[in-house]
Amino acid sequence: MFVLNKRRGIALLITLLFIIAITVSVGIGLKYLNTASNEVQKEKFIIQTRTAISDILKILQKSKEIDYIVKNNSAEALYIFLSQSSFIPFENAGVRMILQIKSARSKFNPNMIMDKNITIQEQRAENLKEYISNNDINPVFVDIMLDTMGGIKEDLVYNSDIFYEKPELFRDRLVSLEHFNEIKDFFELTYHENSLKNIDFDNLFYFSKDKNLKIDLNYATAEVLEMILGVDKLRAKEIAQNKITYTKLDDMELSEDEKDMLSRFKTSFFEPYLDVKIEIIQDDNSAKIEFEYDLKARKGMNFSYDI
Repeated sequence: MFVLNKRRGIALLITLLFIIAITVSVGIGLKYLNTASNEVQKEKFIIQTRTAISDILKILQKSKEIDYIVKNNSAEALYIFLSQSSFIPFENAGVRMILQIKSARSKFNPNMIMDKNITIQEQRAENLKEYISNNDINPVFVDIMLDTMGGIKEDLVYNSDIFYEKPELFRDRLVSLEHFNEIKDFFELTYHENSLKNIDFDNLFYFSKDKNLKIDLNYATAEVLEMILGVDKLRAKEIAQNKITYTKLDDMELSEDEKDMLSRFKTSFFEPYLDVKIEIIQDDNSAKIEFEYDLKARKGMNFSYDI
């Protein structure tokens, strides 16, 4: 017990040191951002925004806190780190920045319903259809999704008419939220339904071409747990709101049926990837940046900008 408490104390201390370091560094950066933005207009704001991103990446790359997490493969240290540094606001002379850090493996990549040979993973598709149906949505929505992940078929026979309506729509995989929204629009217009509002897809899906990604069960959202375990909303929320760090399957106290459902998906209890969101606001200028950060490789990837 003493060793466990000592480890928790070390993890908490290094997390607090990380927050102090990033607050000081980014605070100084905001001061220069404010000065530069007064001298020029939006072009300089863009340049300084990139500088702020660079500063944050440097802090992550040099962080002793992250060293500790990676060297110890510590799910508990990662849990403490994310709990303490999930939301860090800054403000300096009229420039506001909000930094959010979460697990990048809390959601499900729907492209994993198809394997690399464009073969449907029937059990995963079954889970998704059941989840869709339980939320009063026509399960044909999943068939439309499968059309957009199955490539171009030689016989041009698909589950839906989506490519007659949208012939230029990419159909090798779901590439982004915007792409997914086109599918939602087609479904709603074709079937005259507005039932998709029953699901918070932002908390269910994220989109990647990598079909080997695992869901980190310490951070899986209630929506994801409801889908992969085949449980109701109350049970999913109970698991998602755990107060301990899961390190093995027995920690989750699942039923045999829930374990069987879970075995259909790739899961883990330690996935060292961060989802980093940065928002900078000054007067009429704003910037929103999001990227993944690989703790082991110490690099950012999949950058998204909205300036």
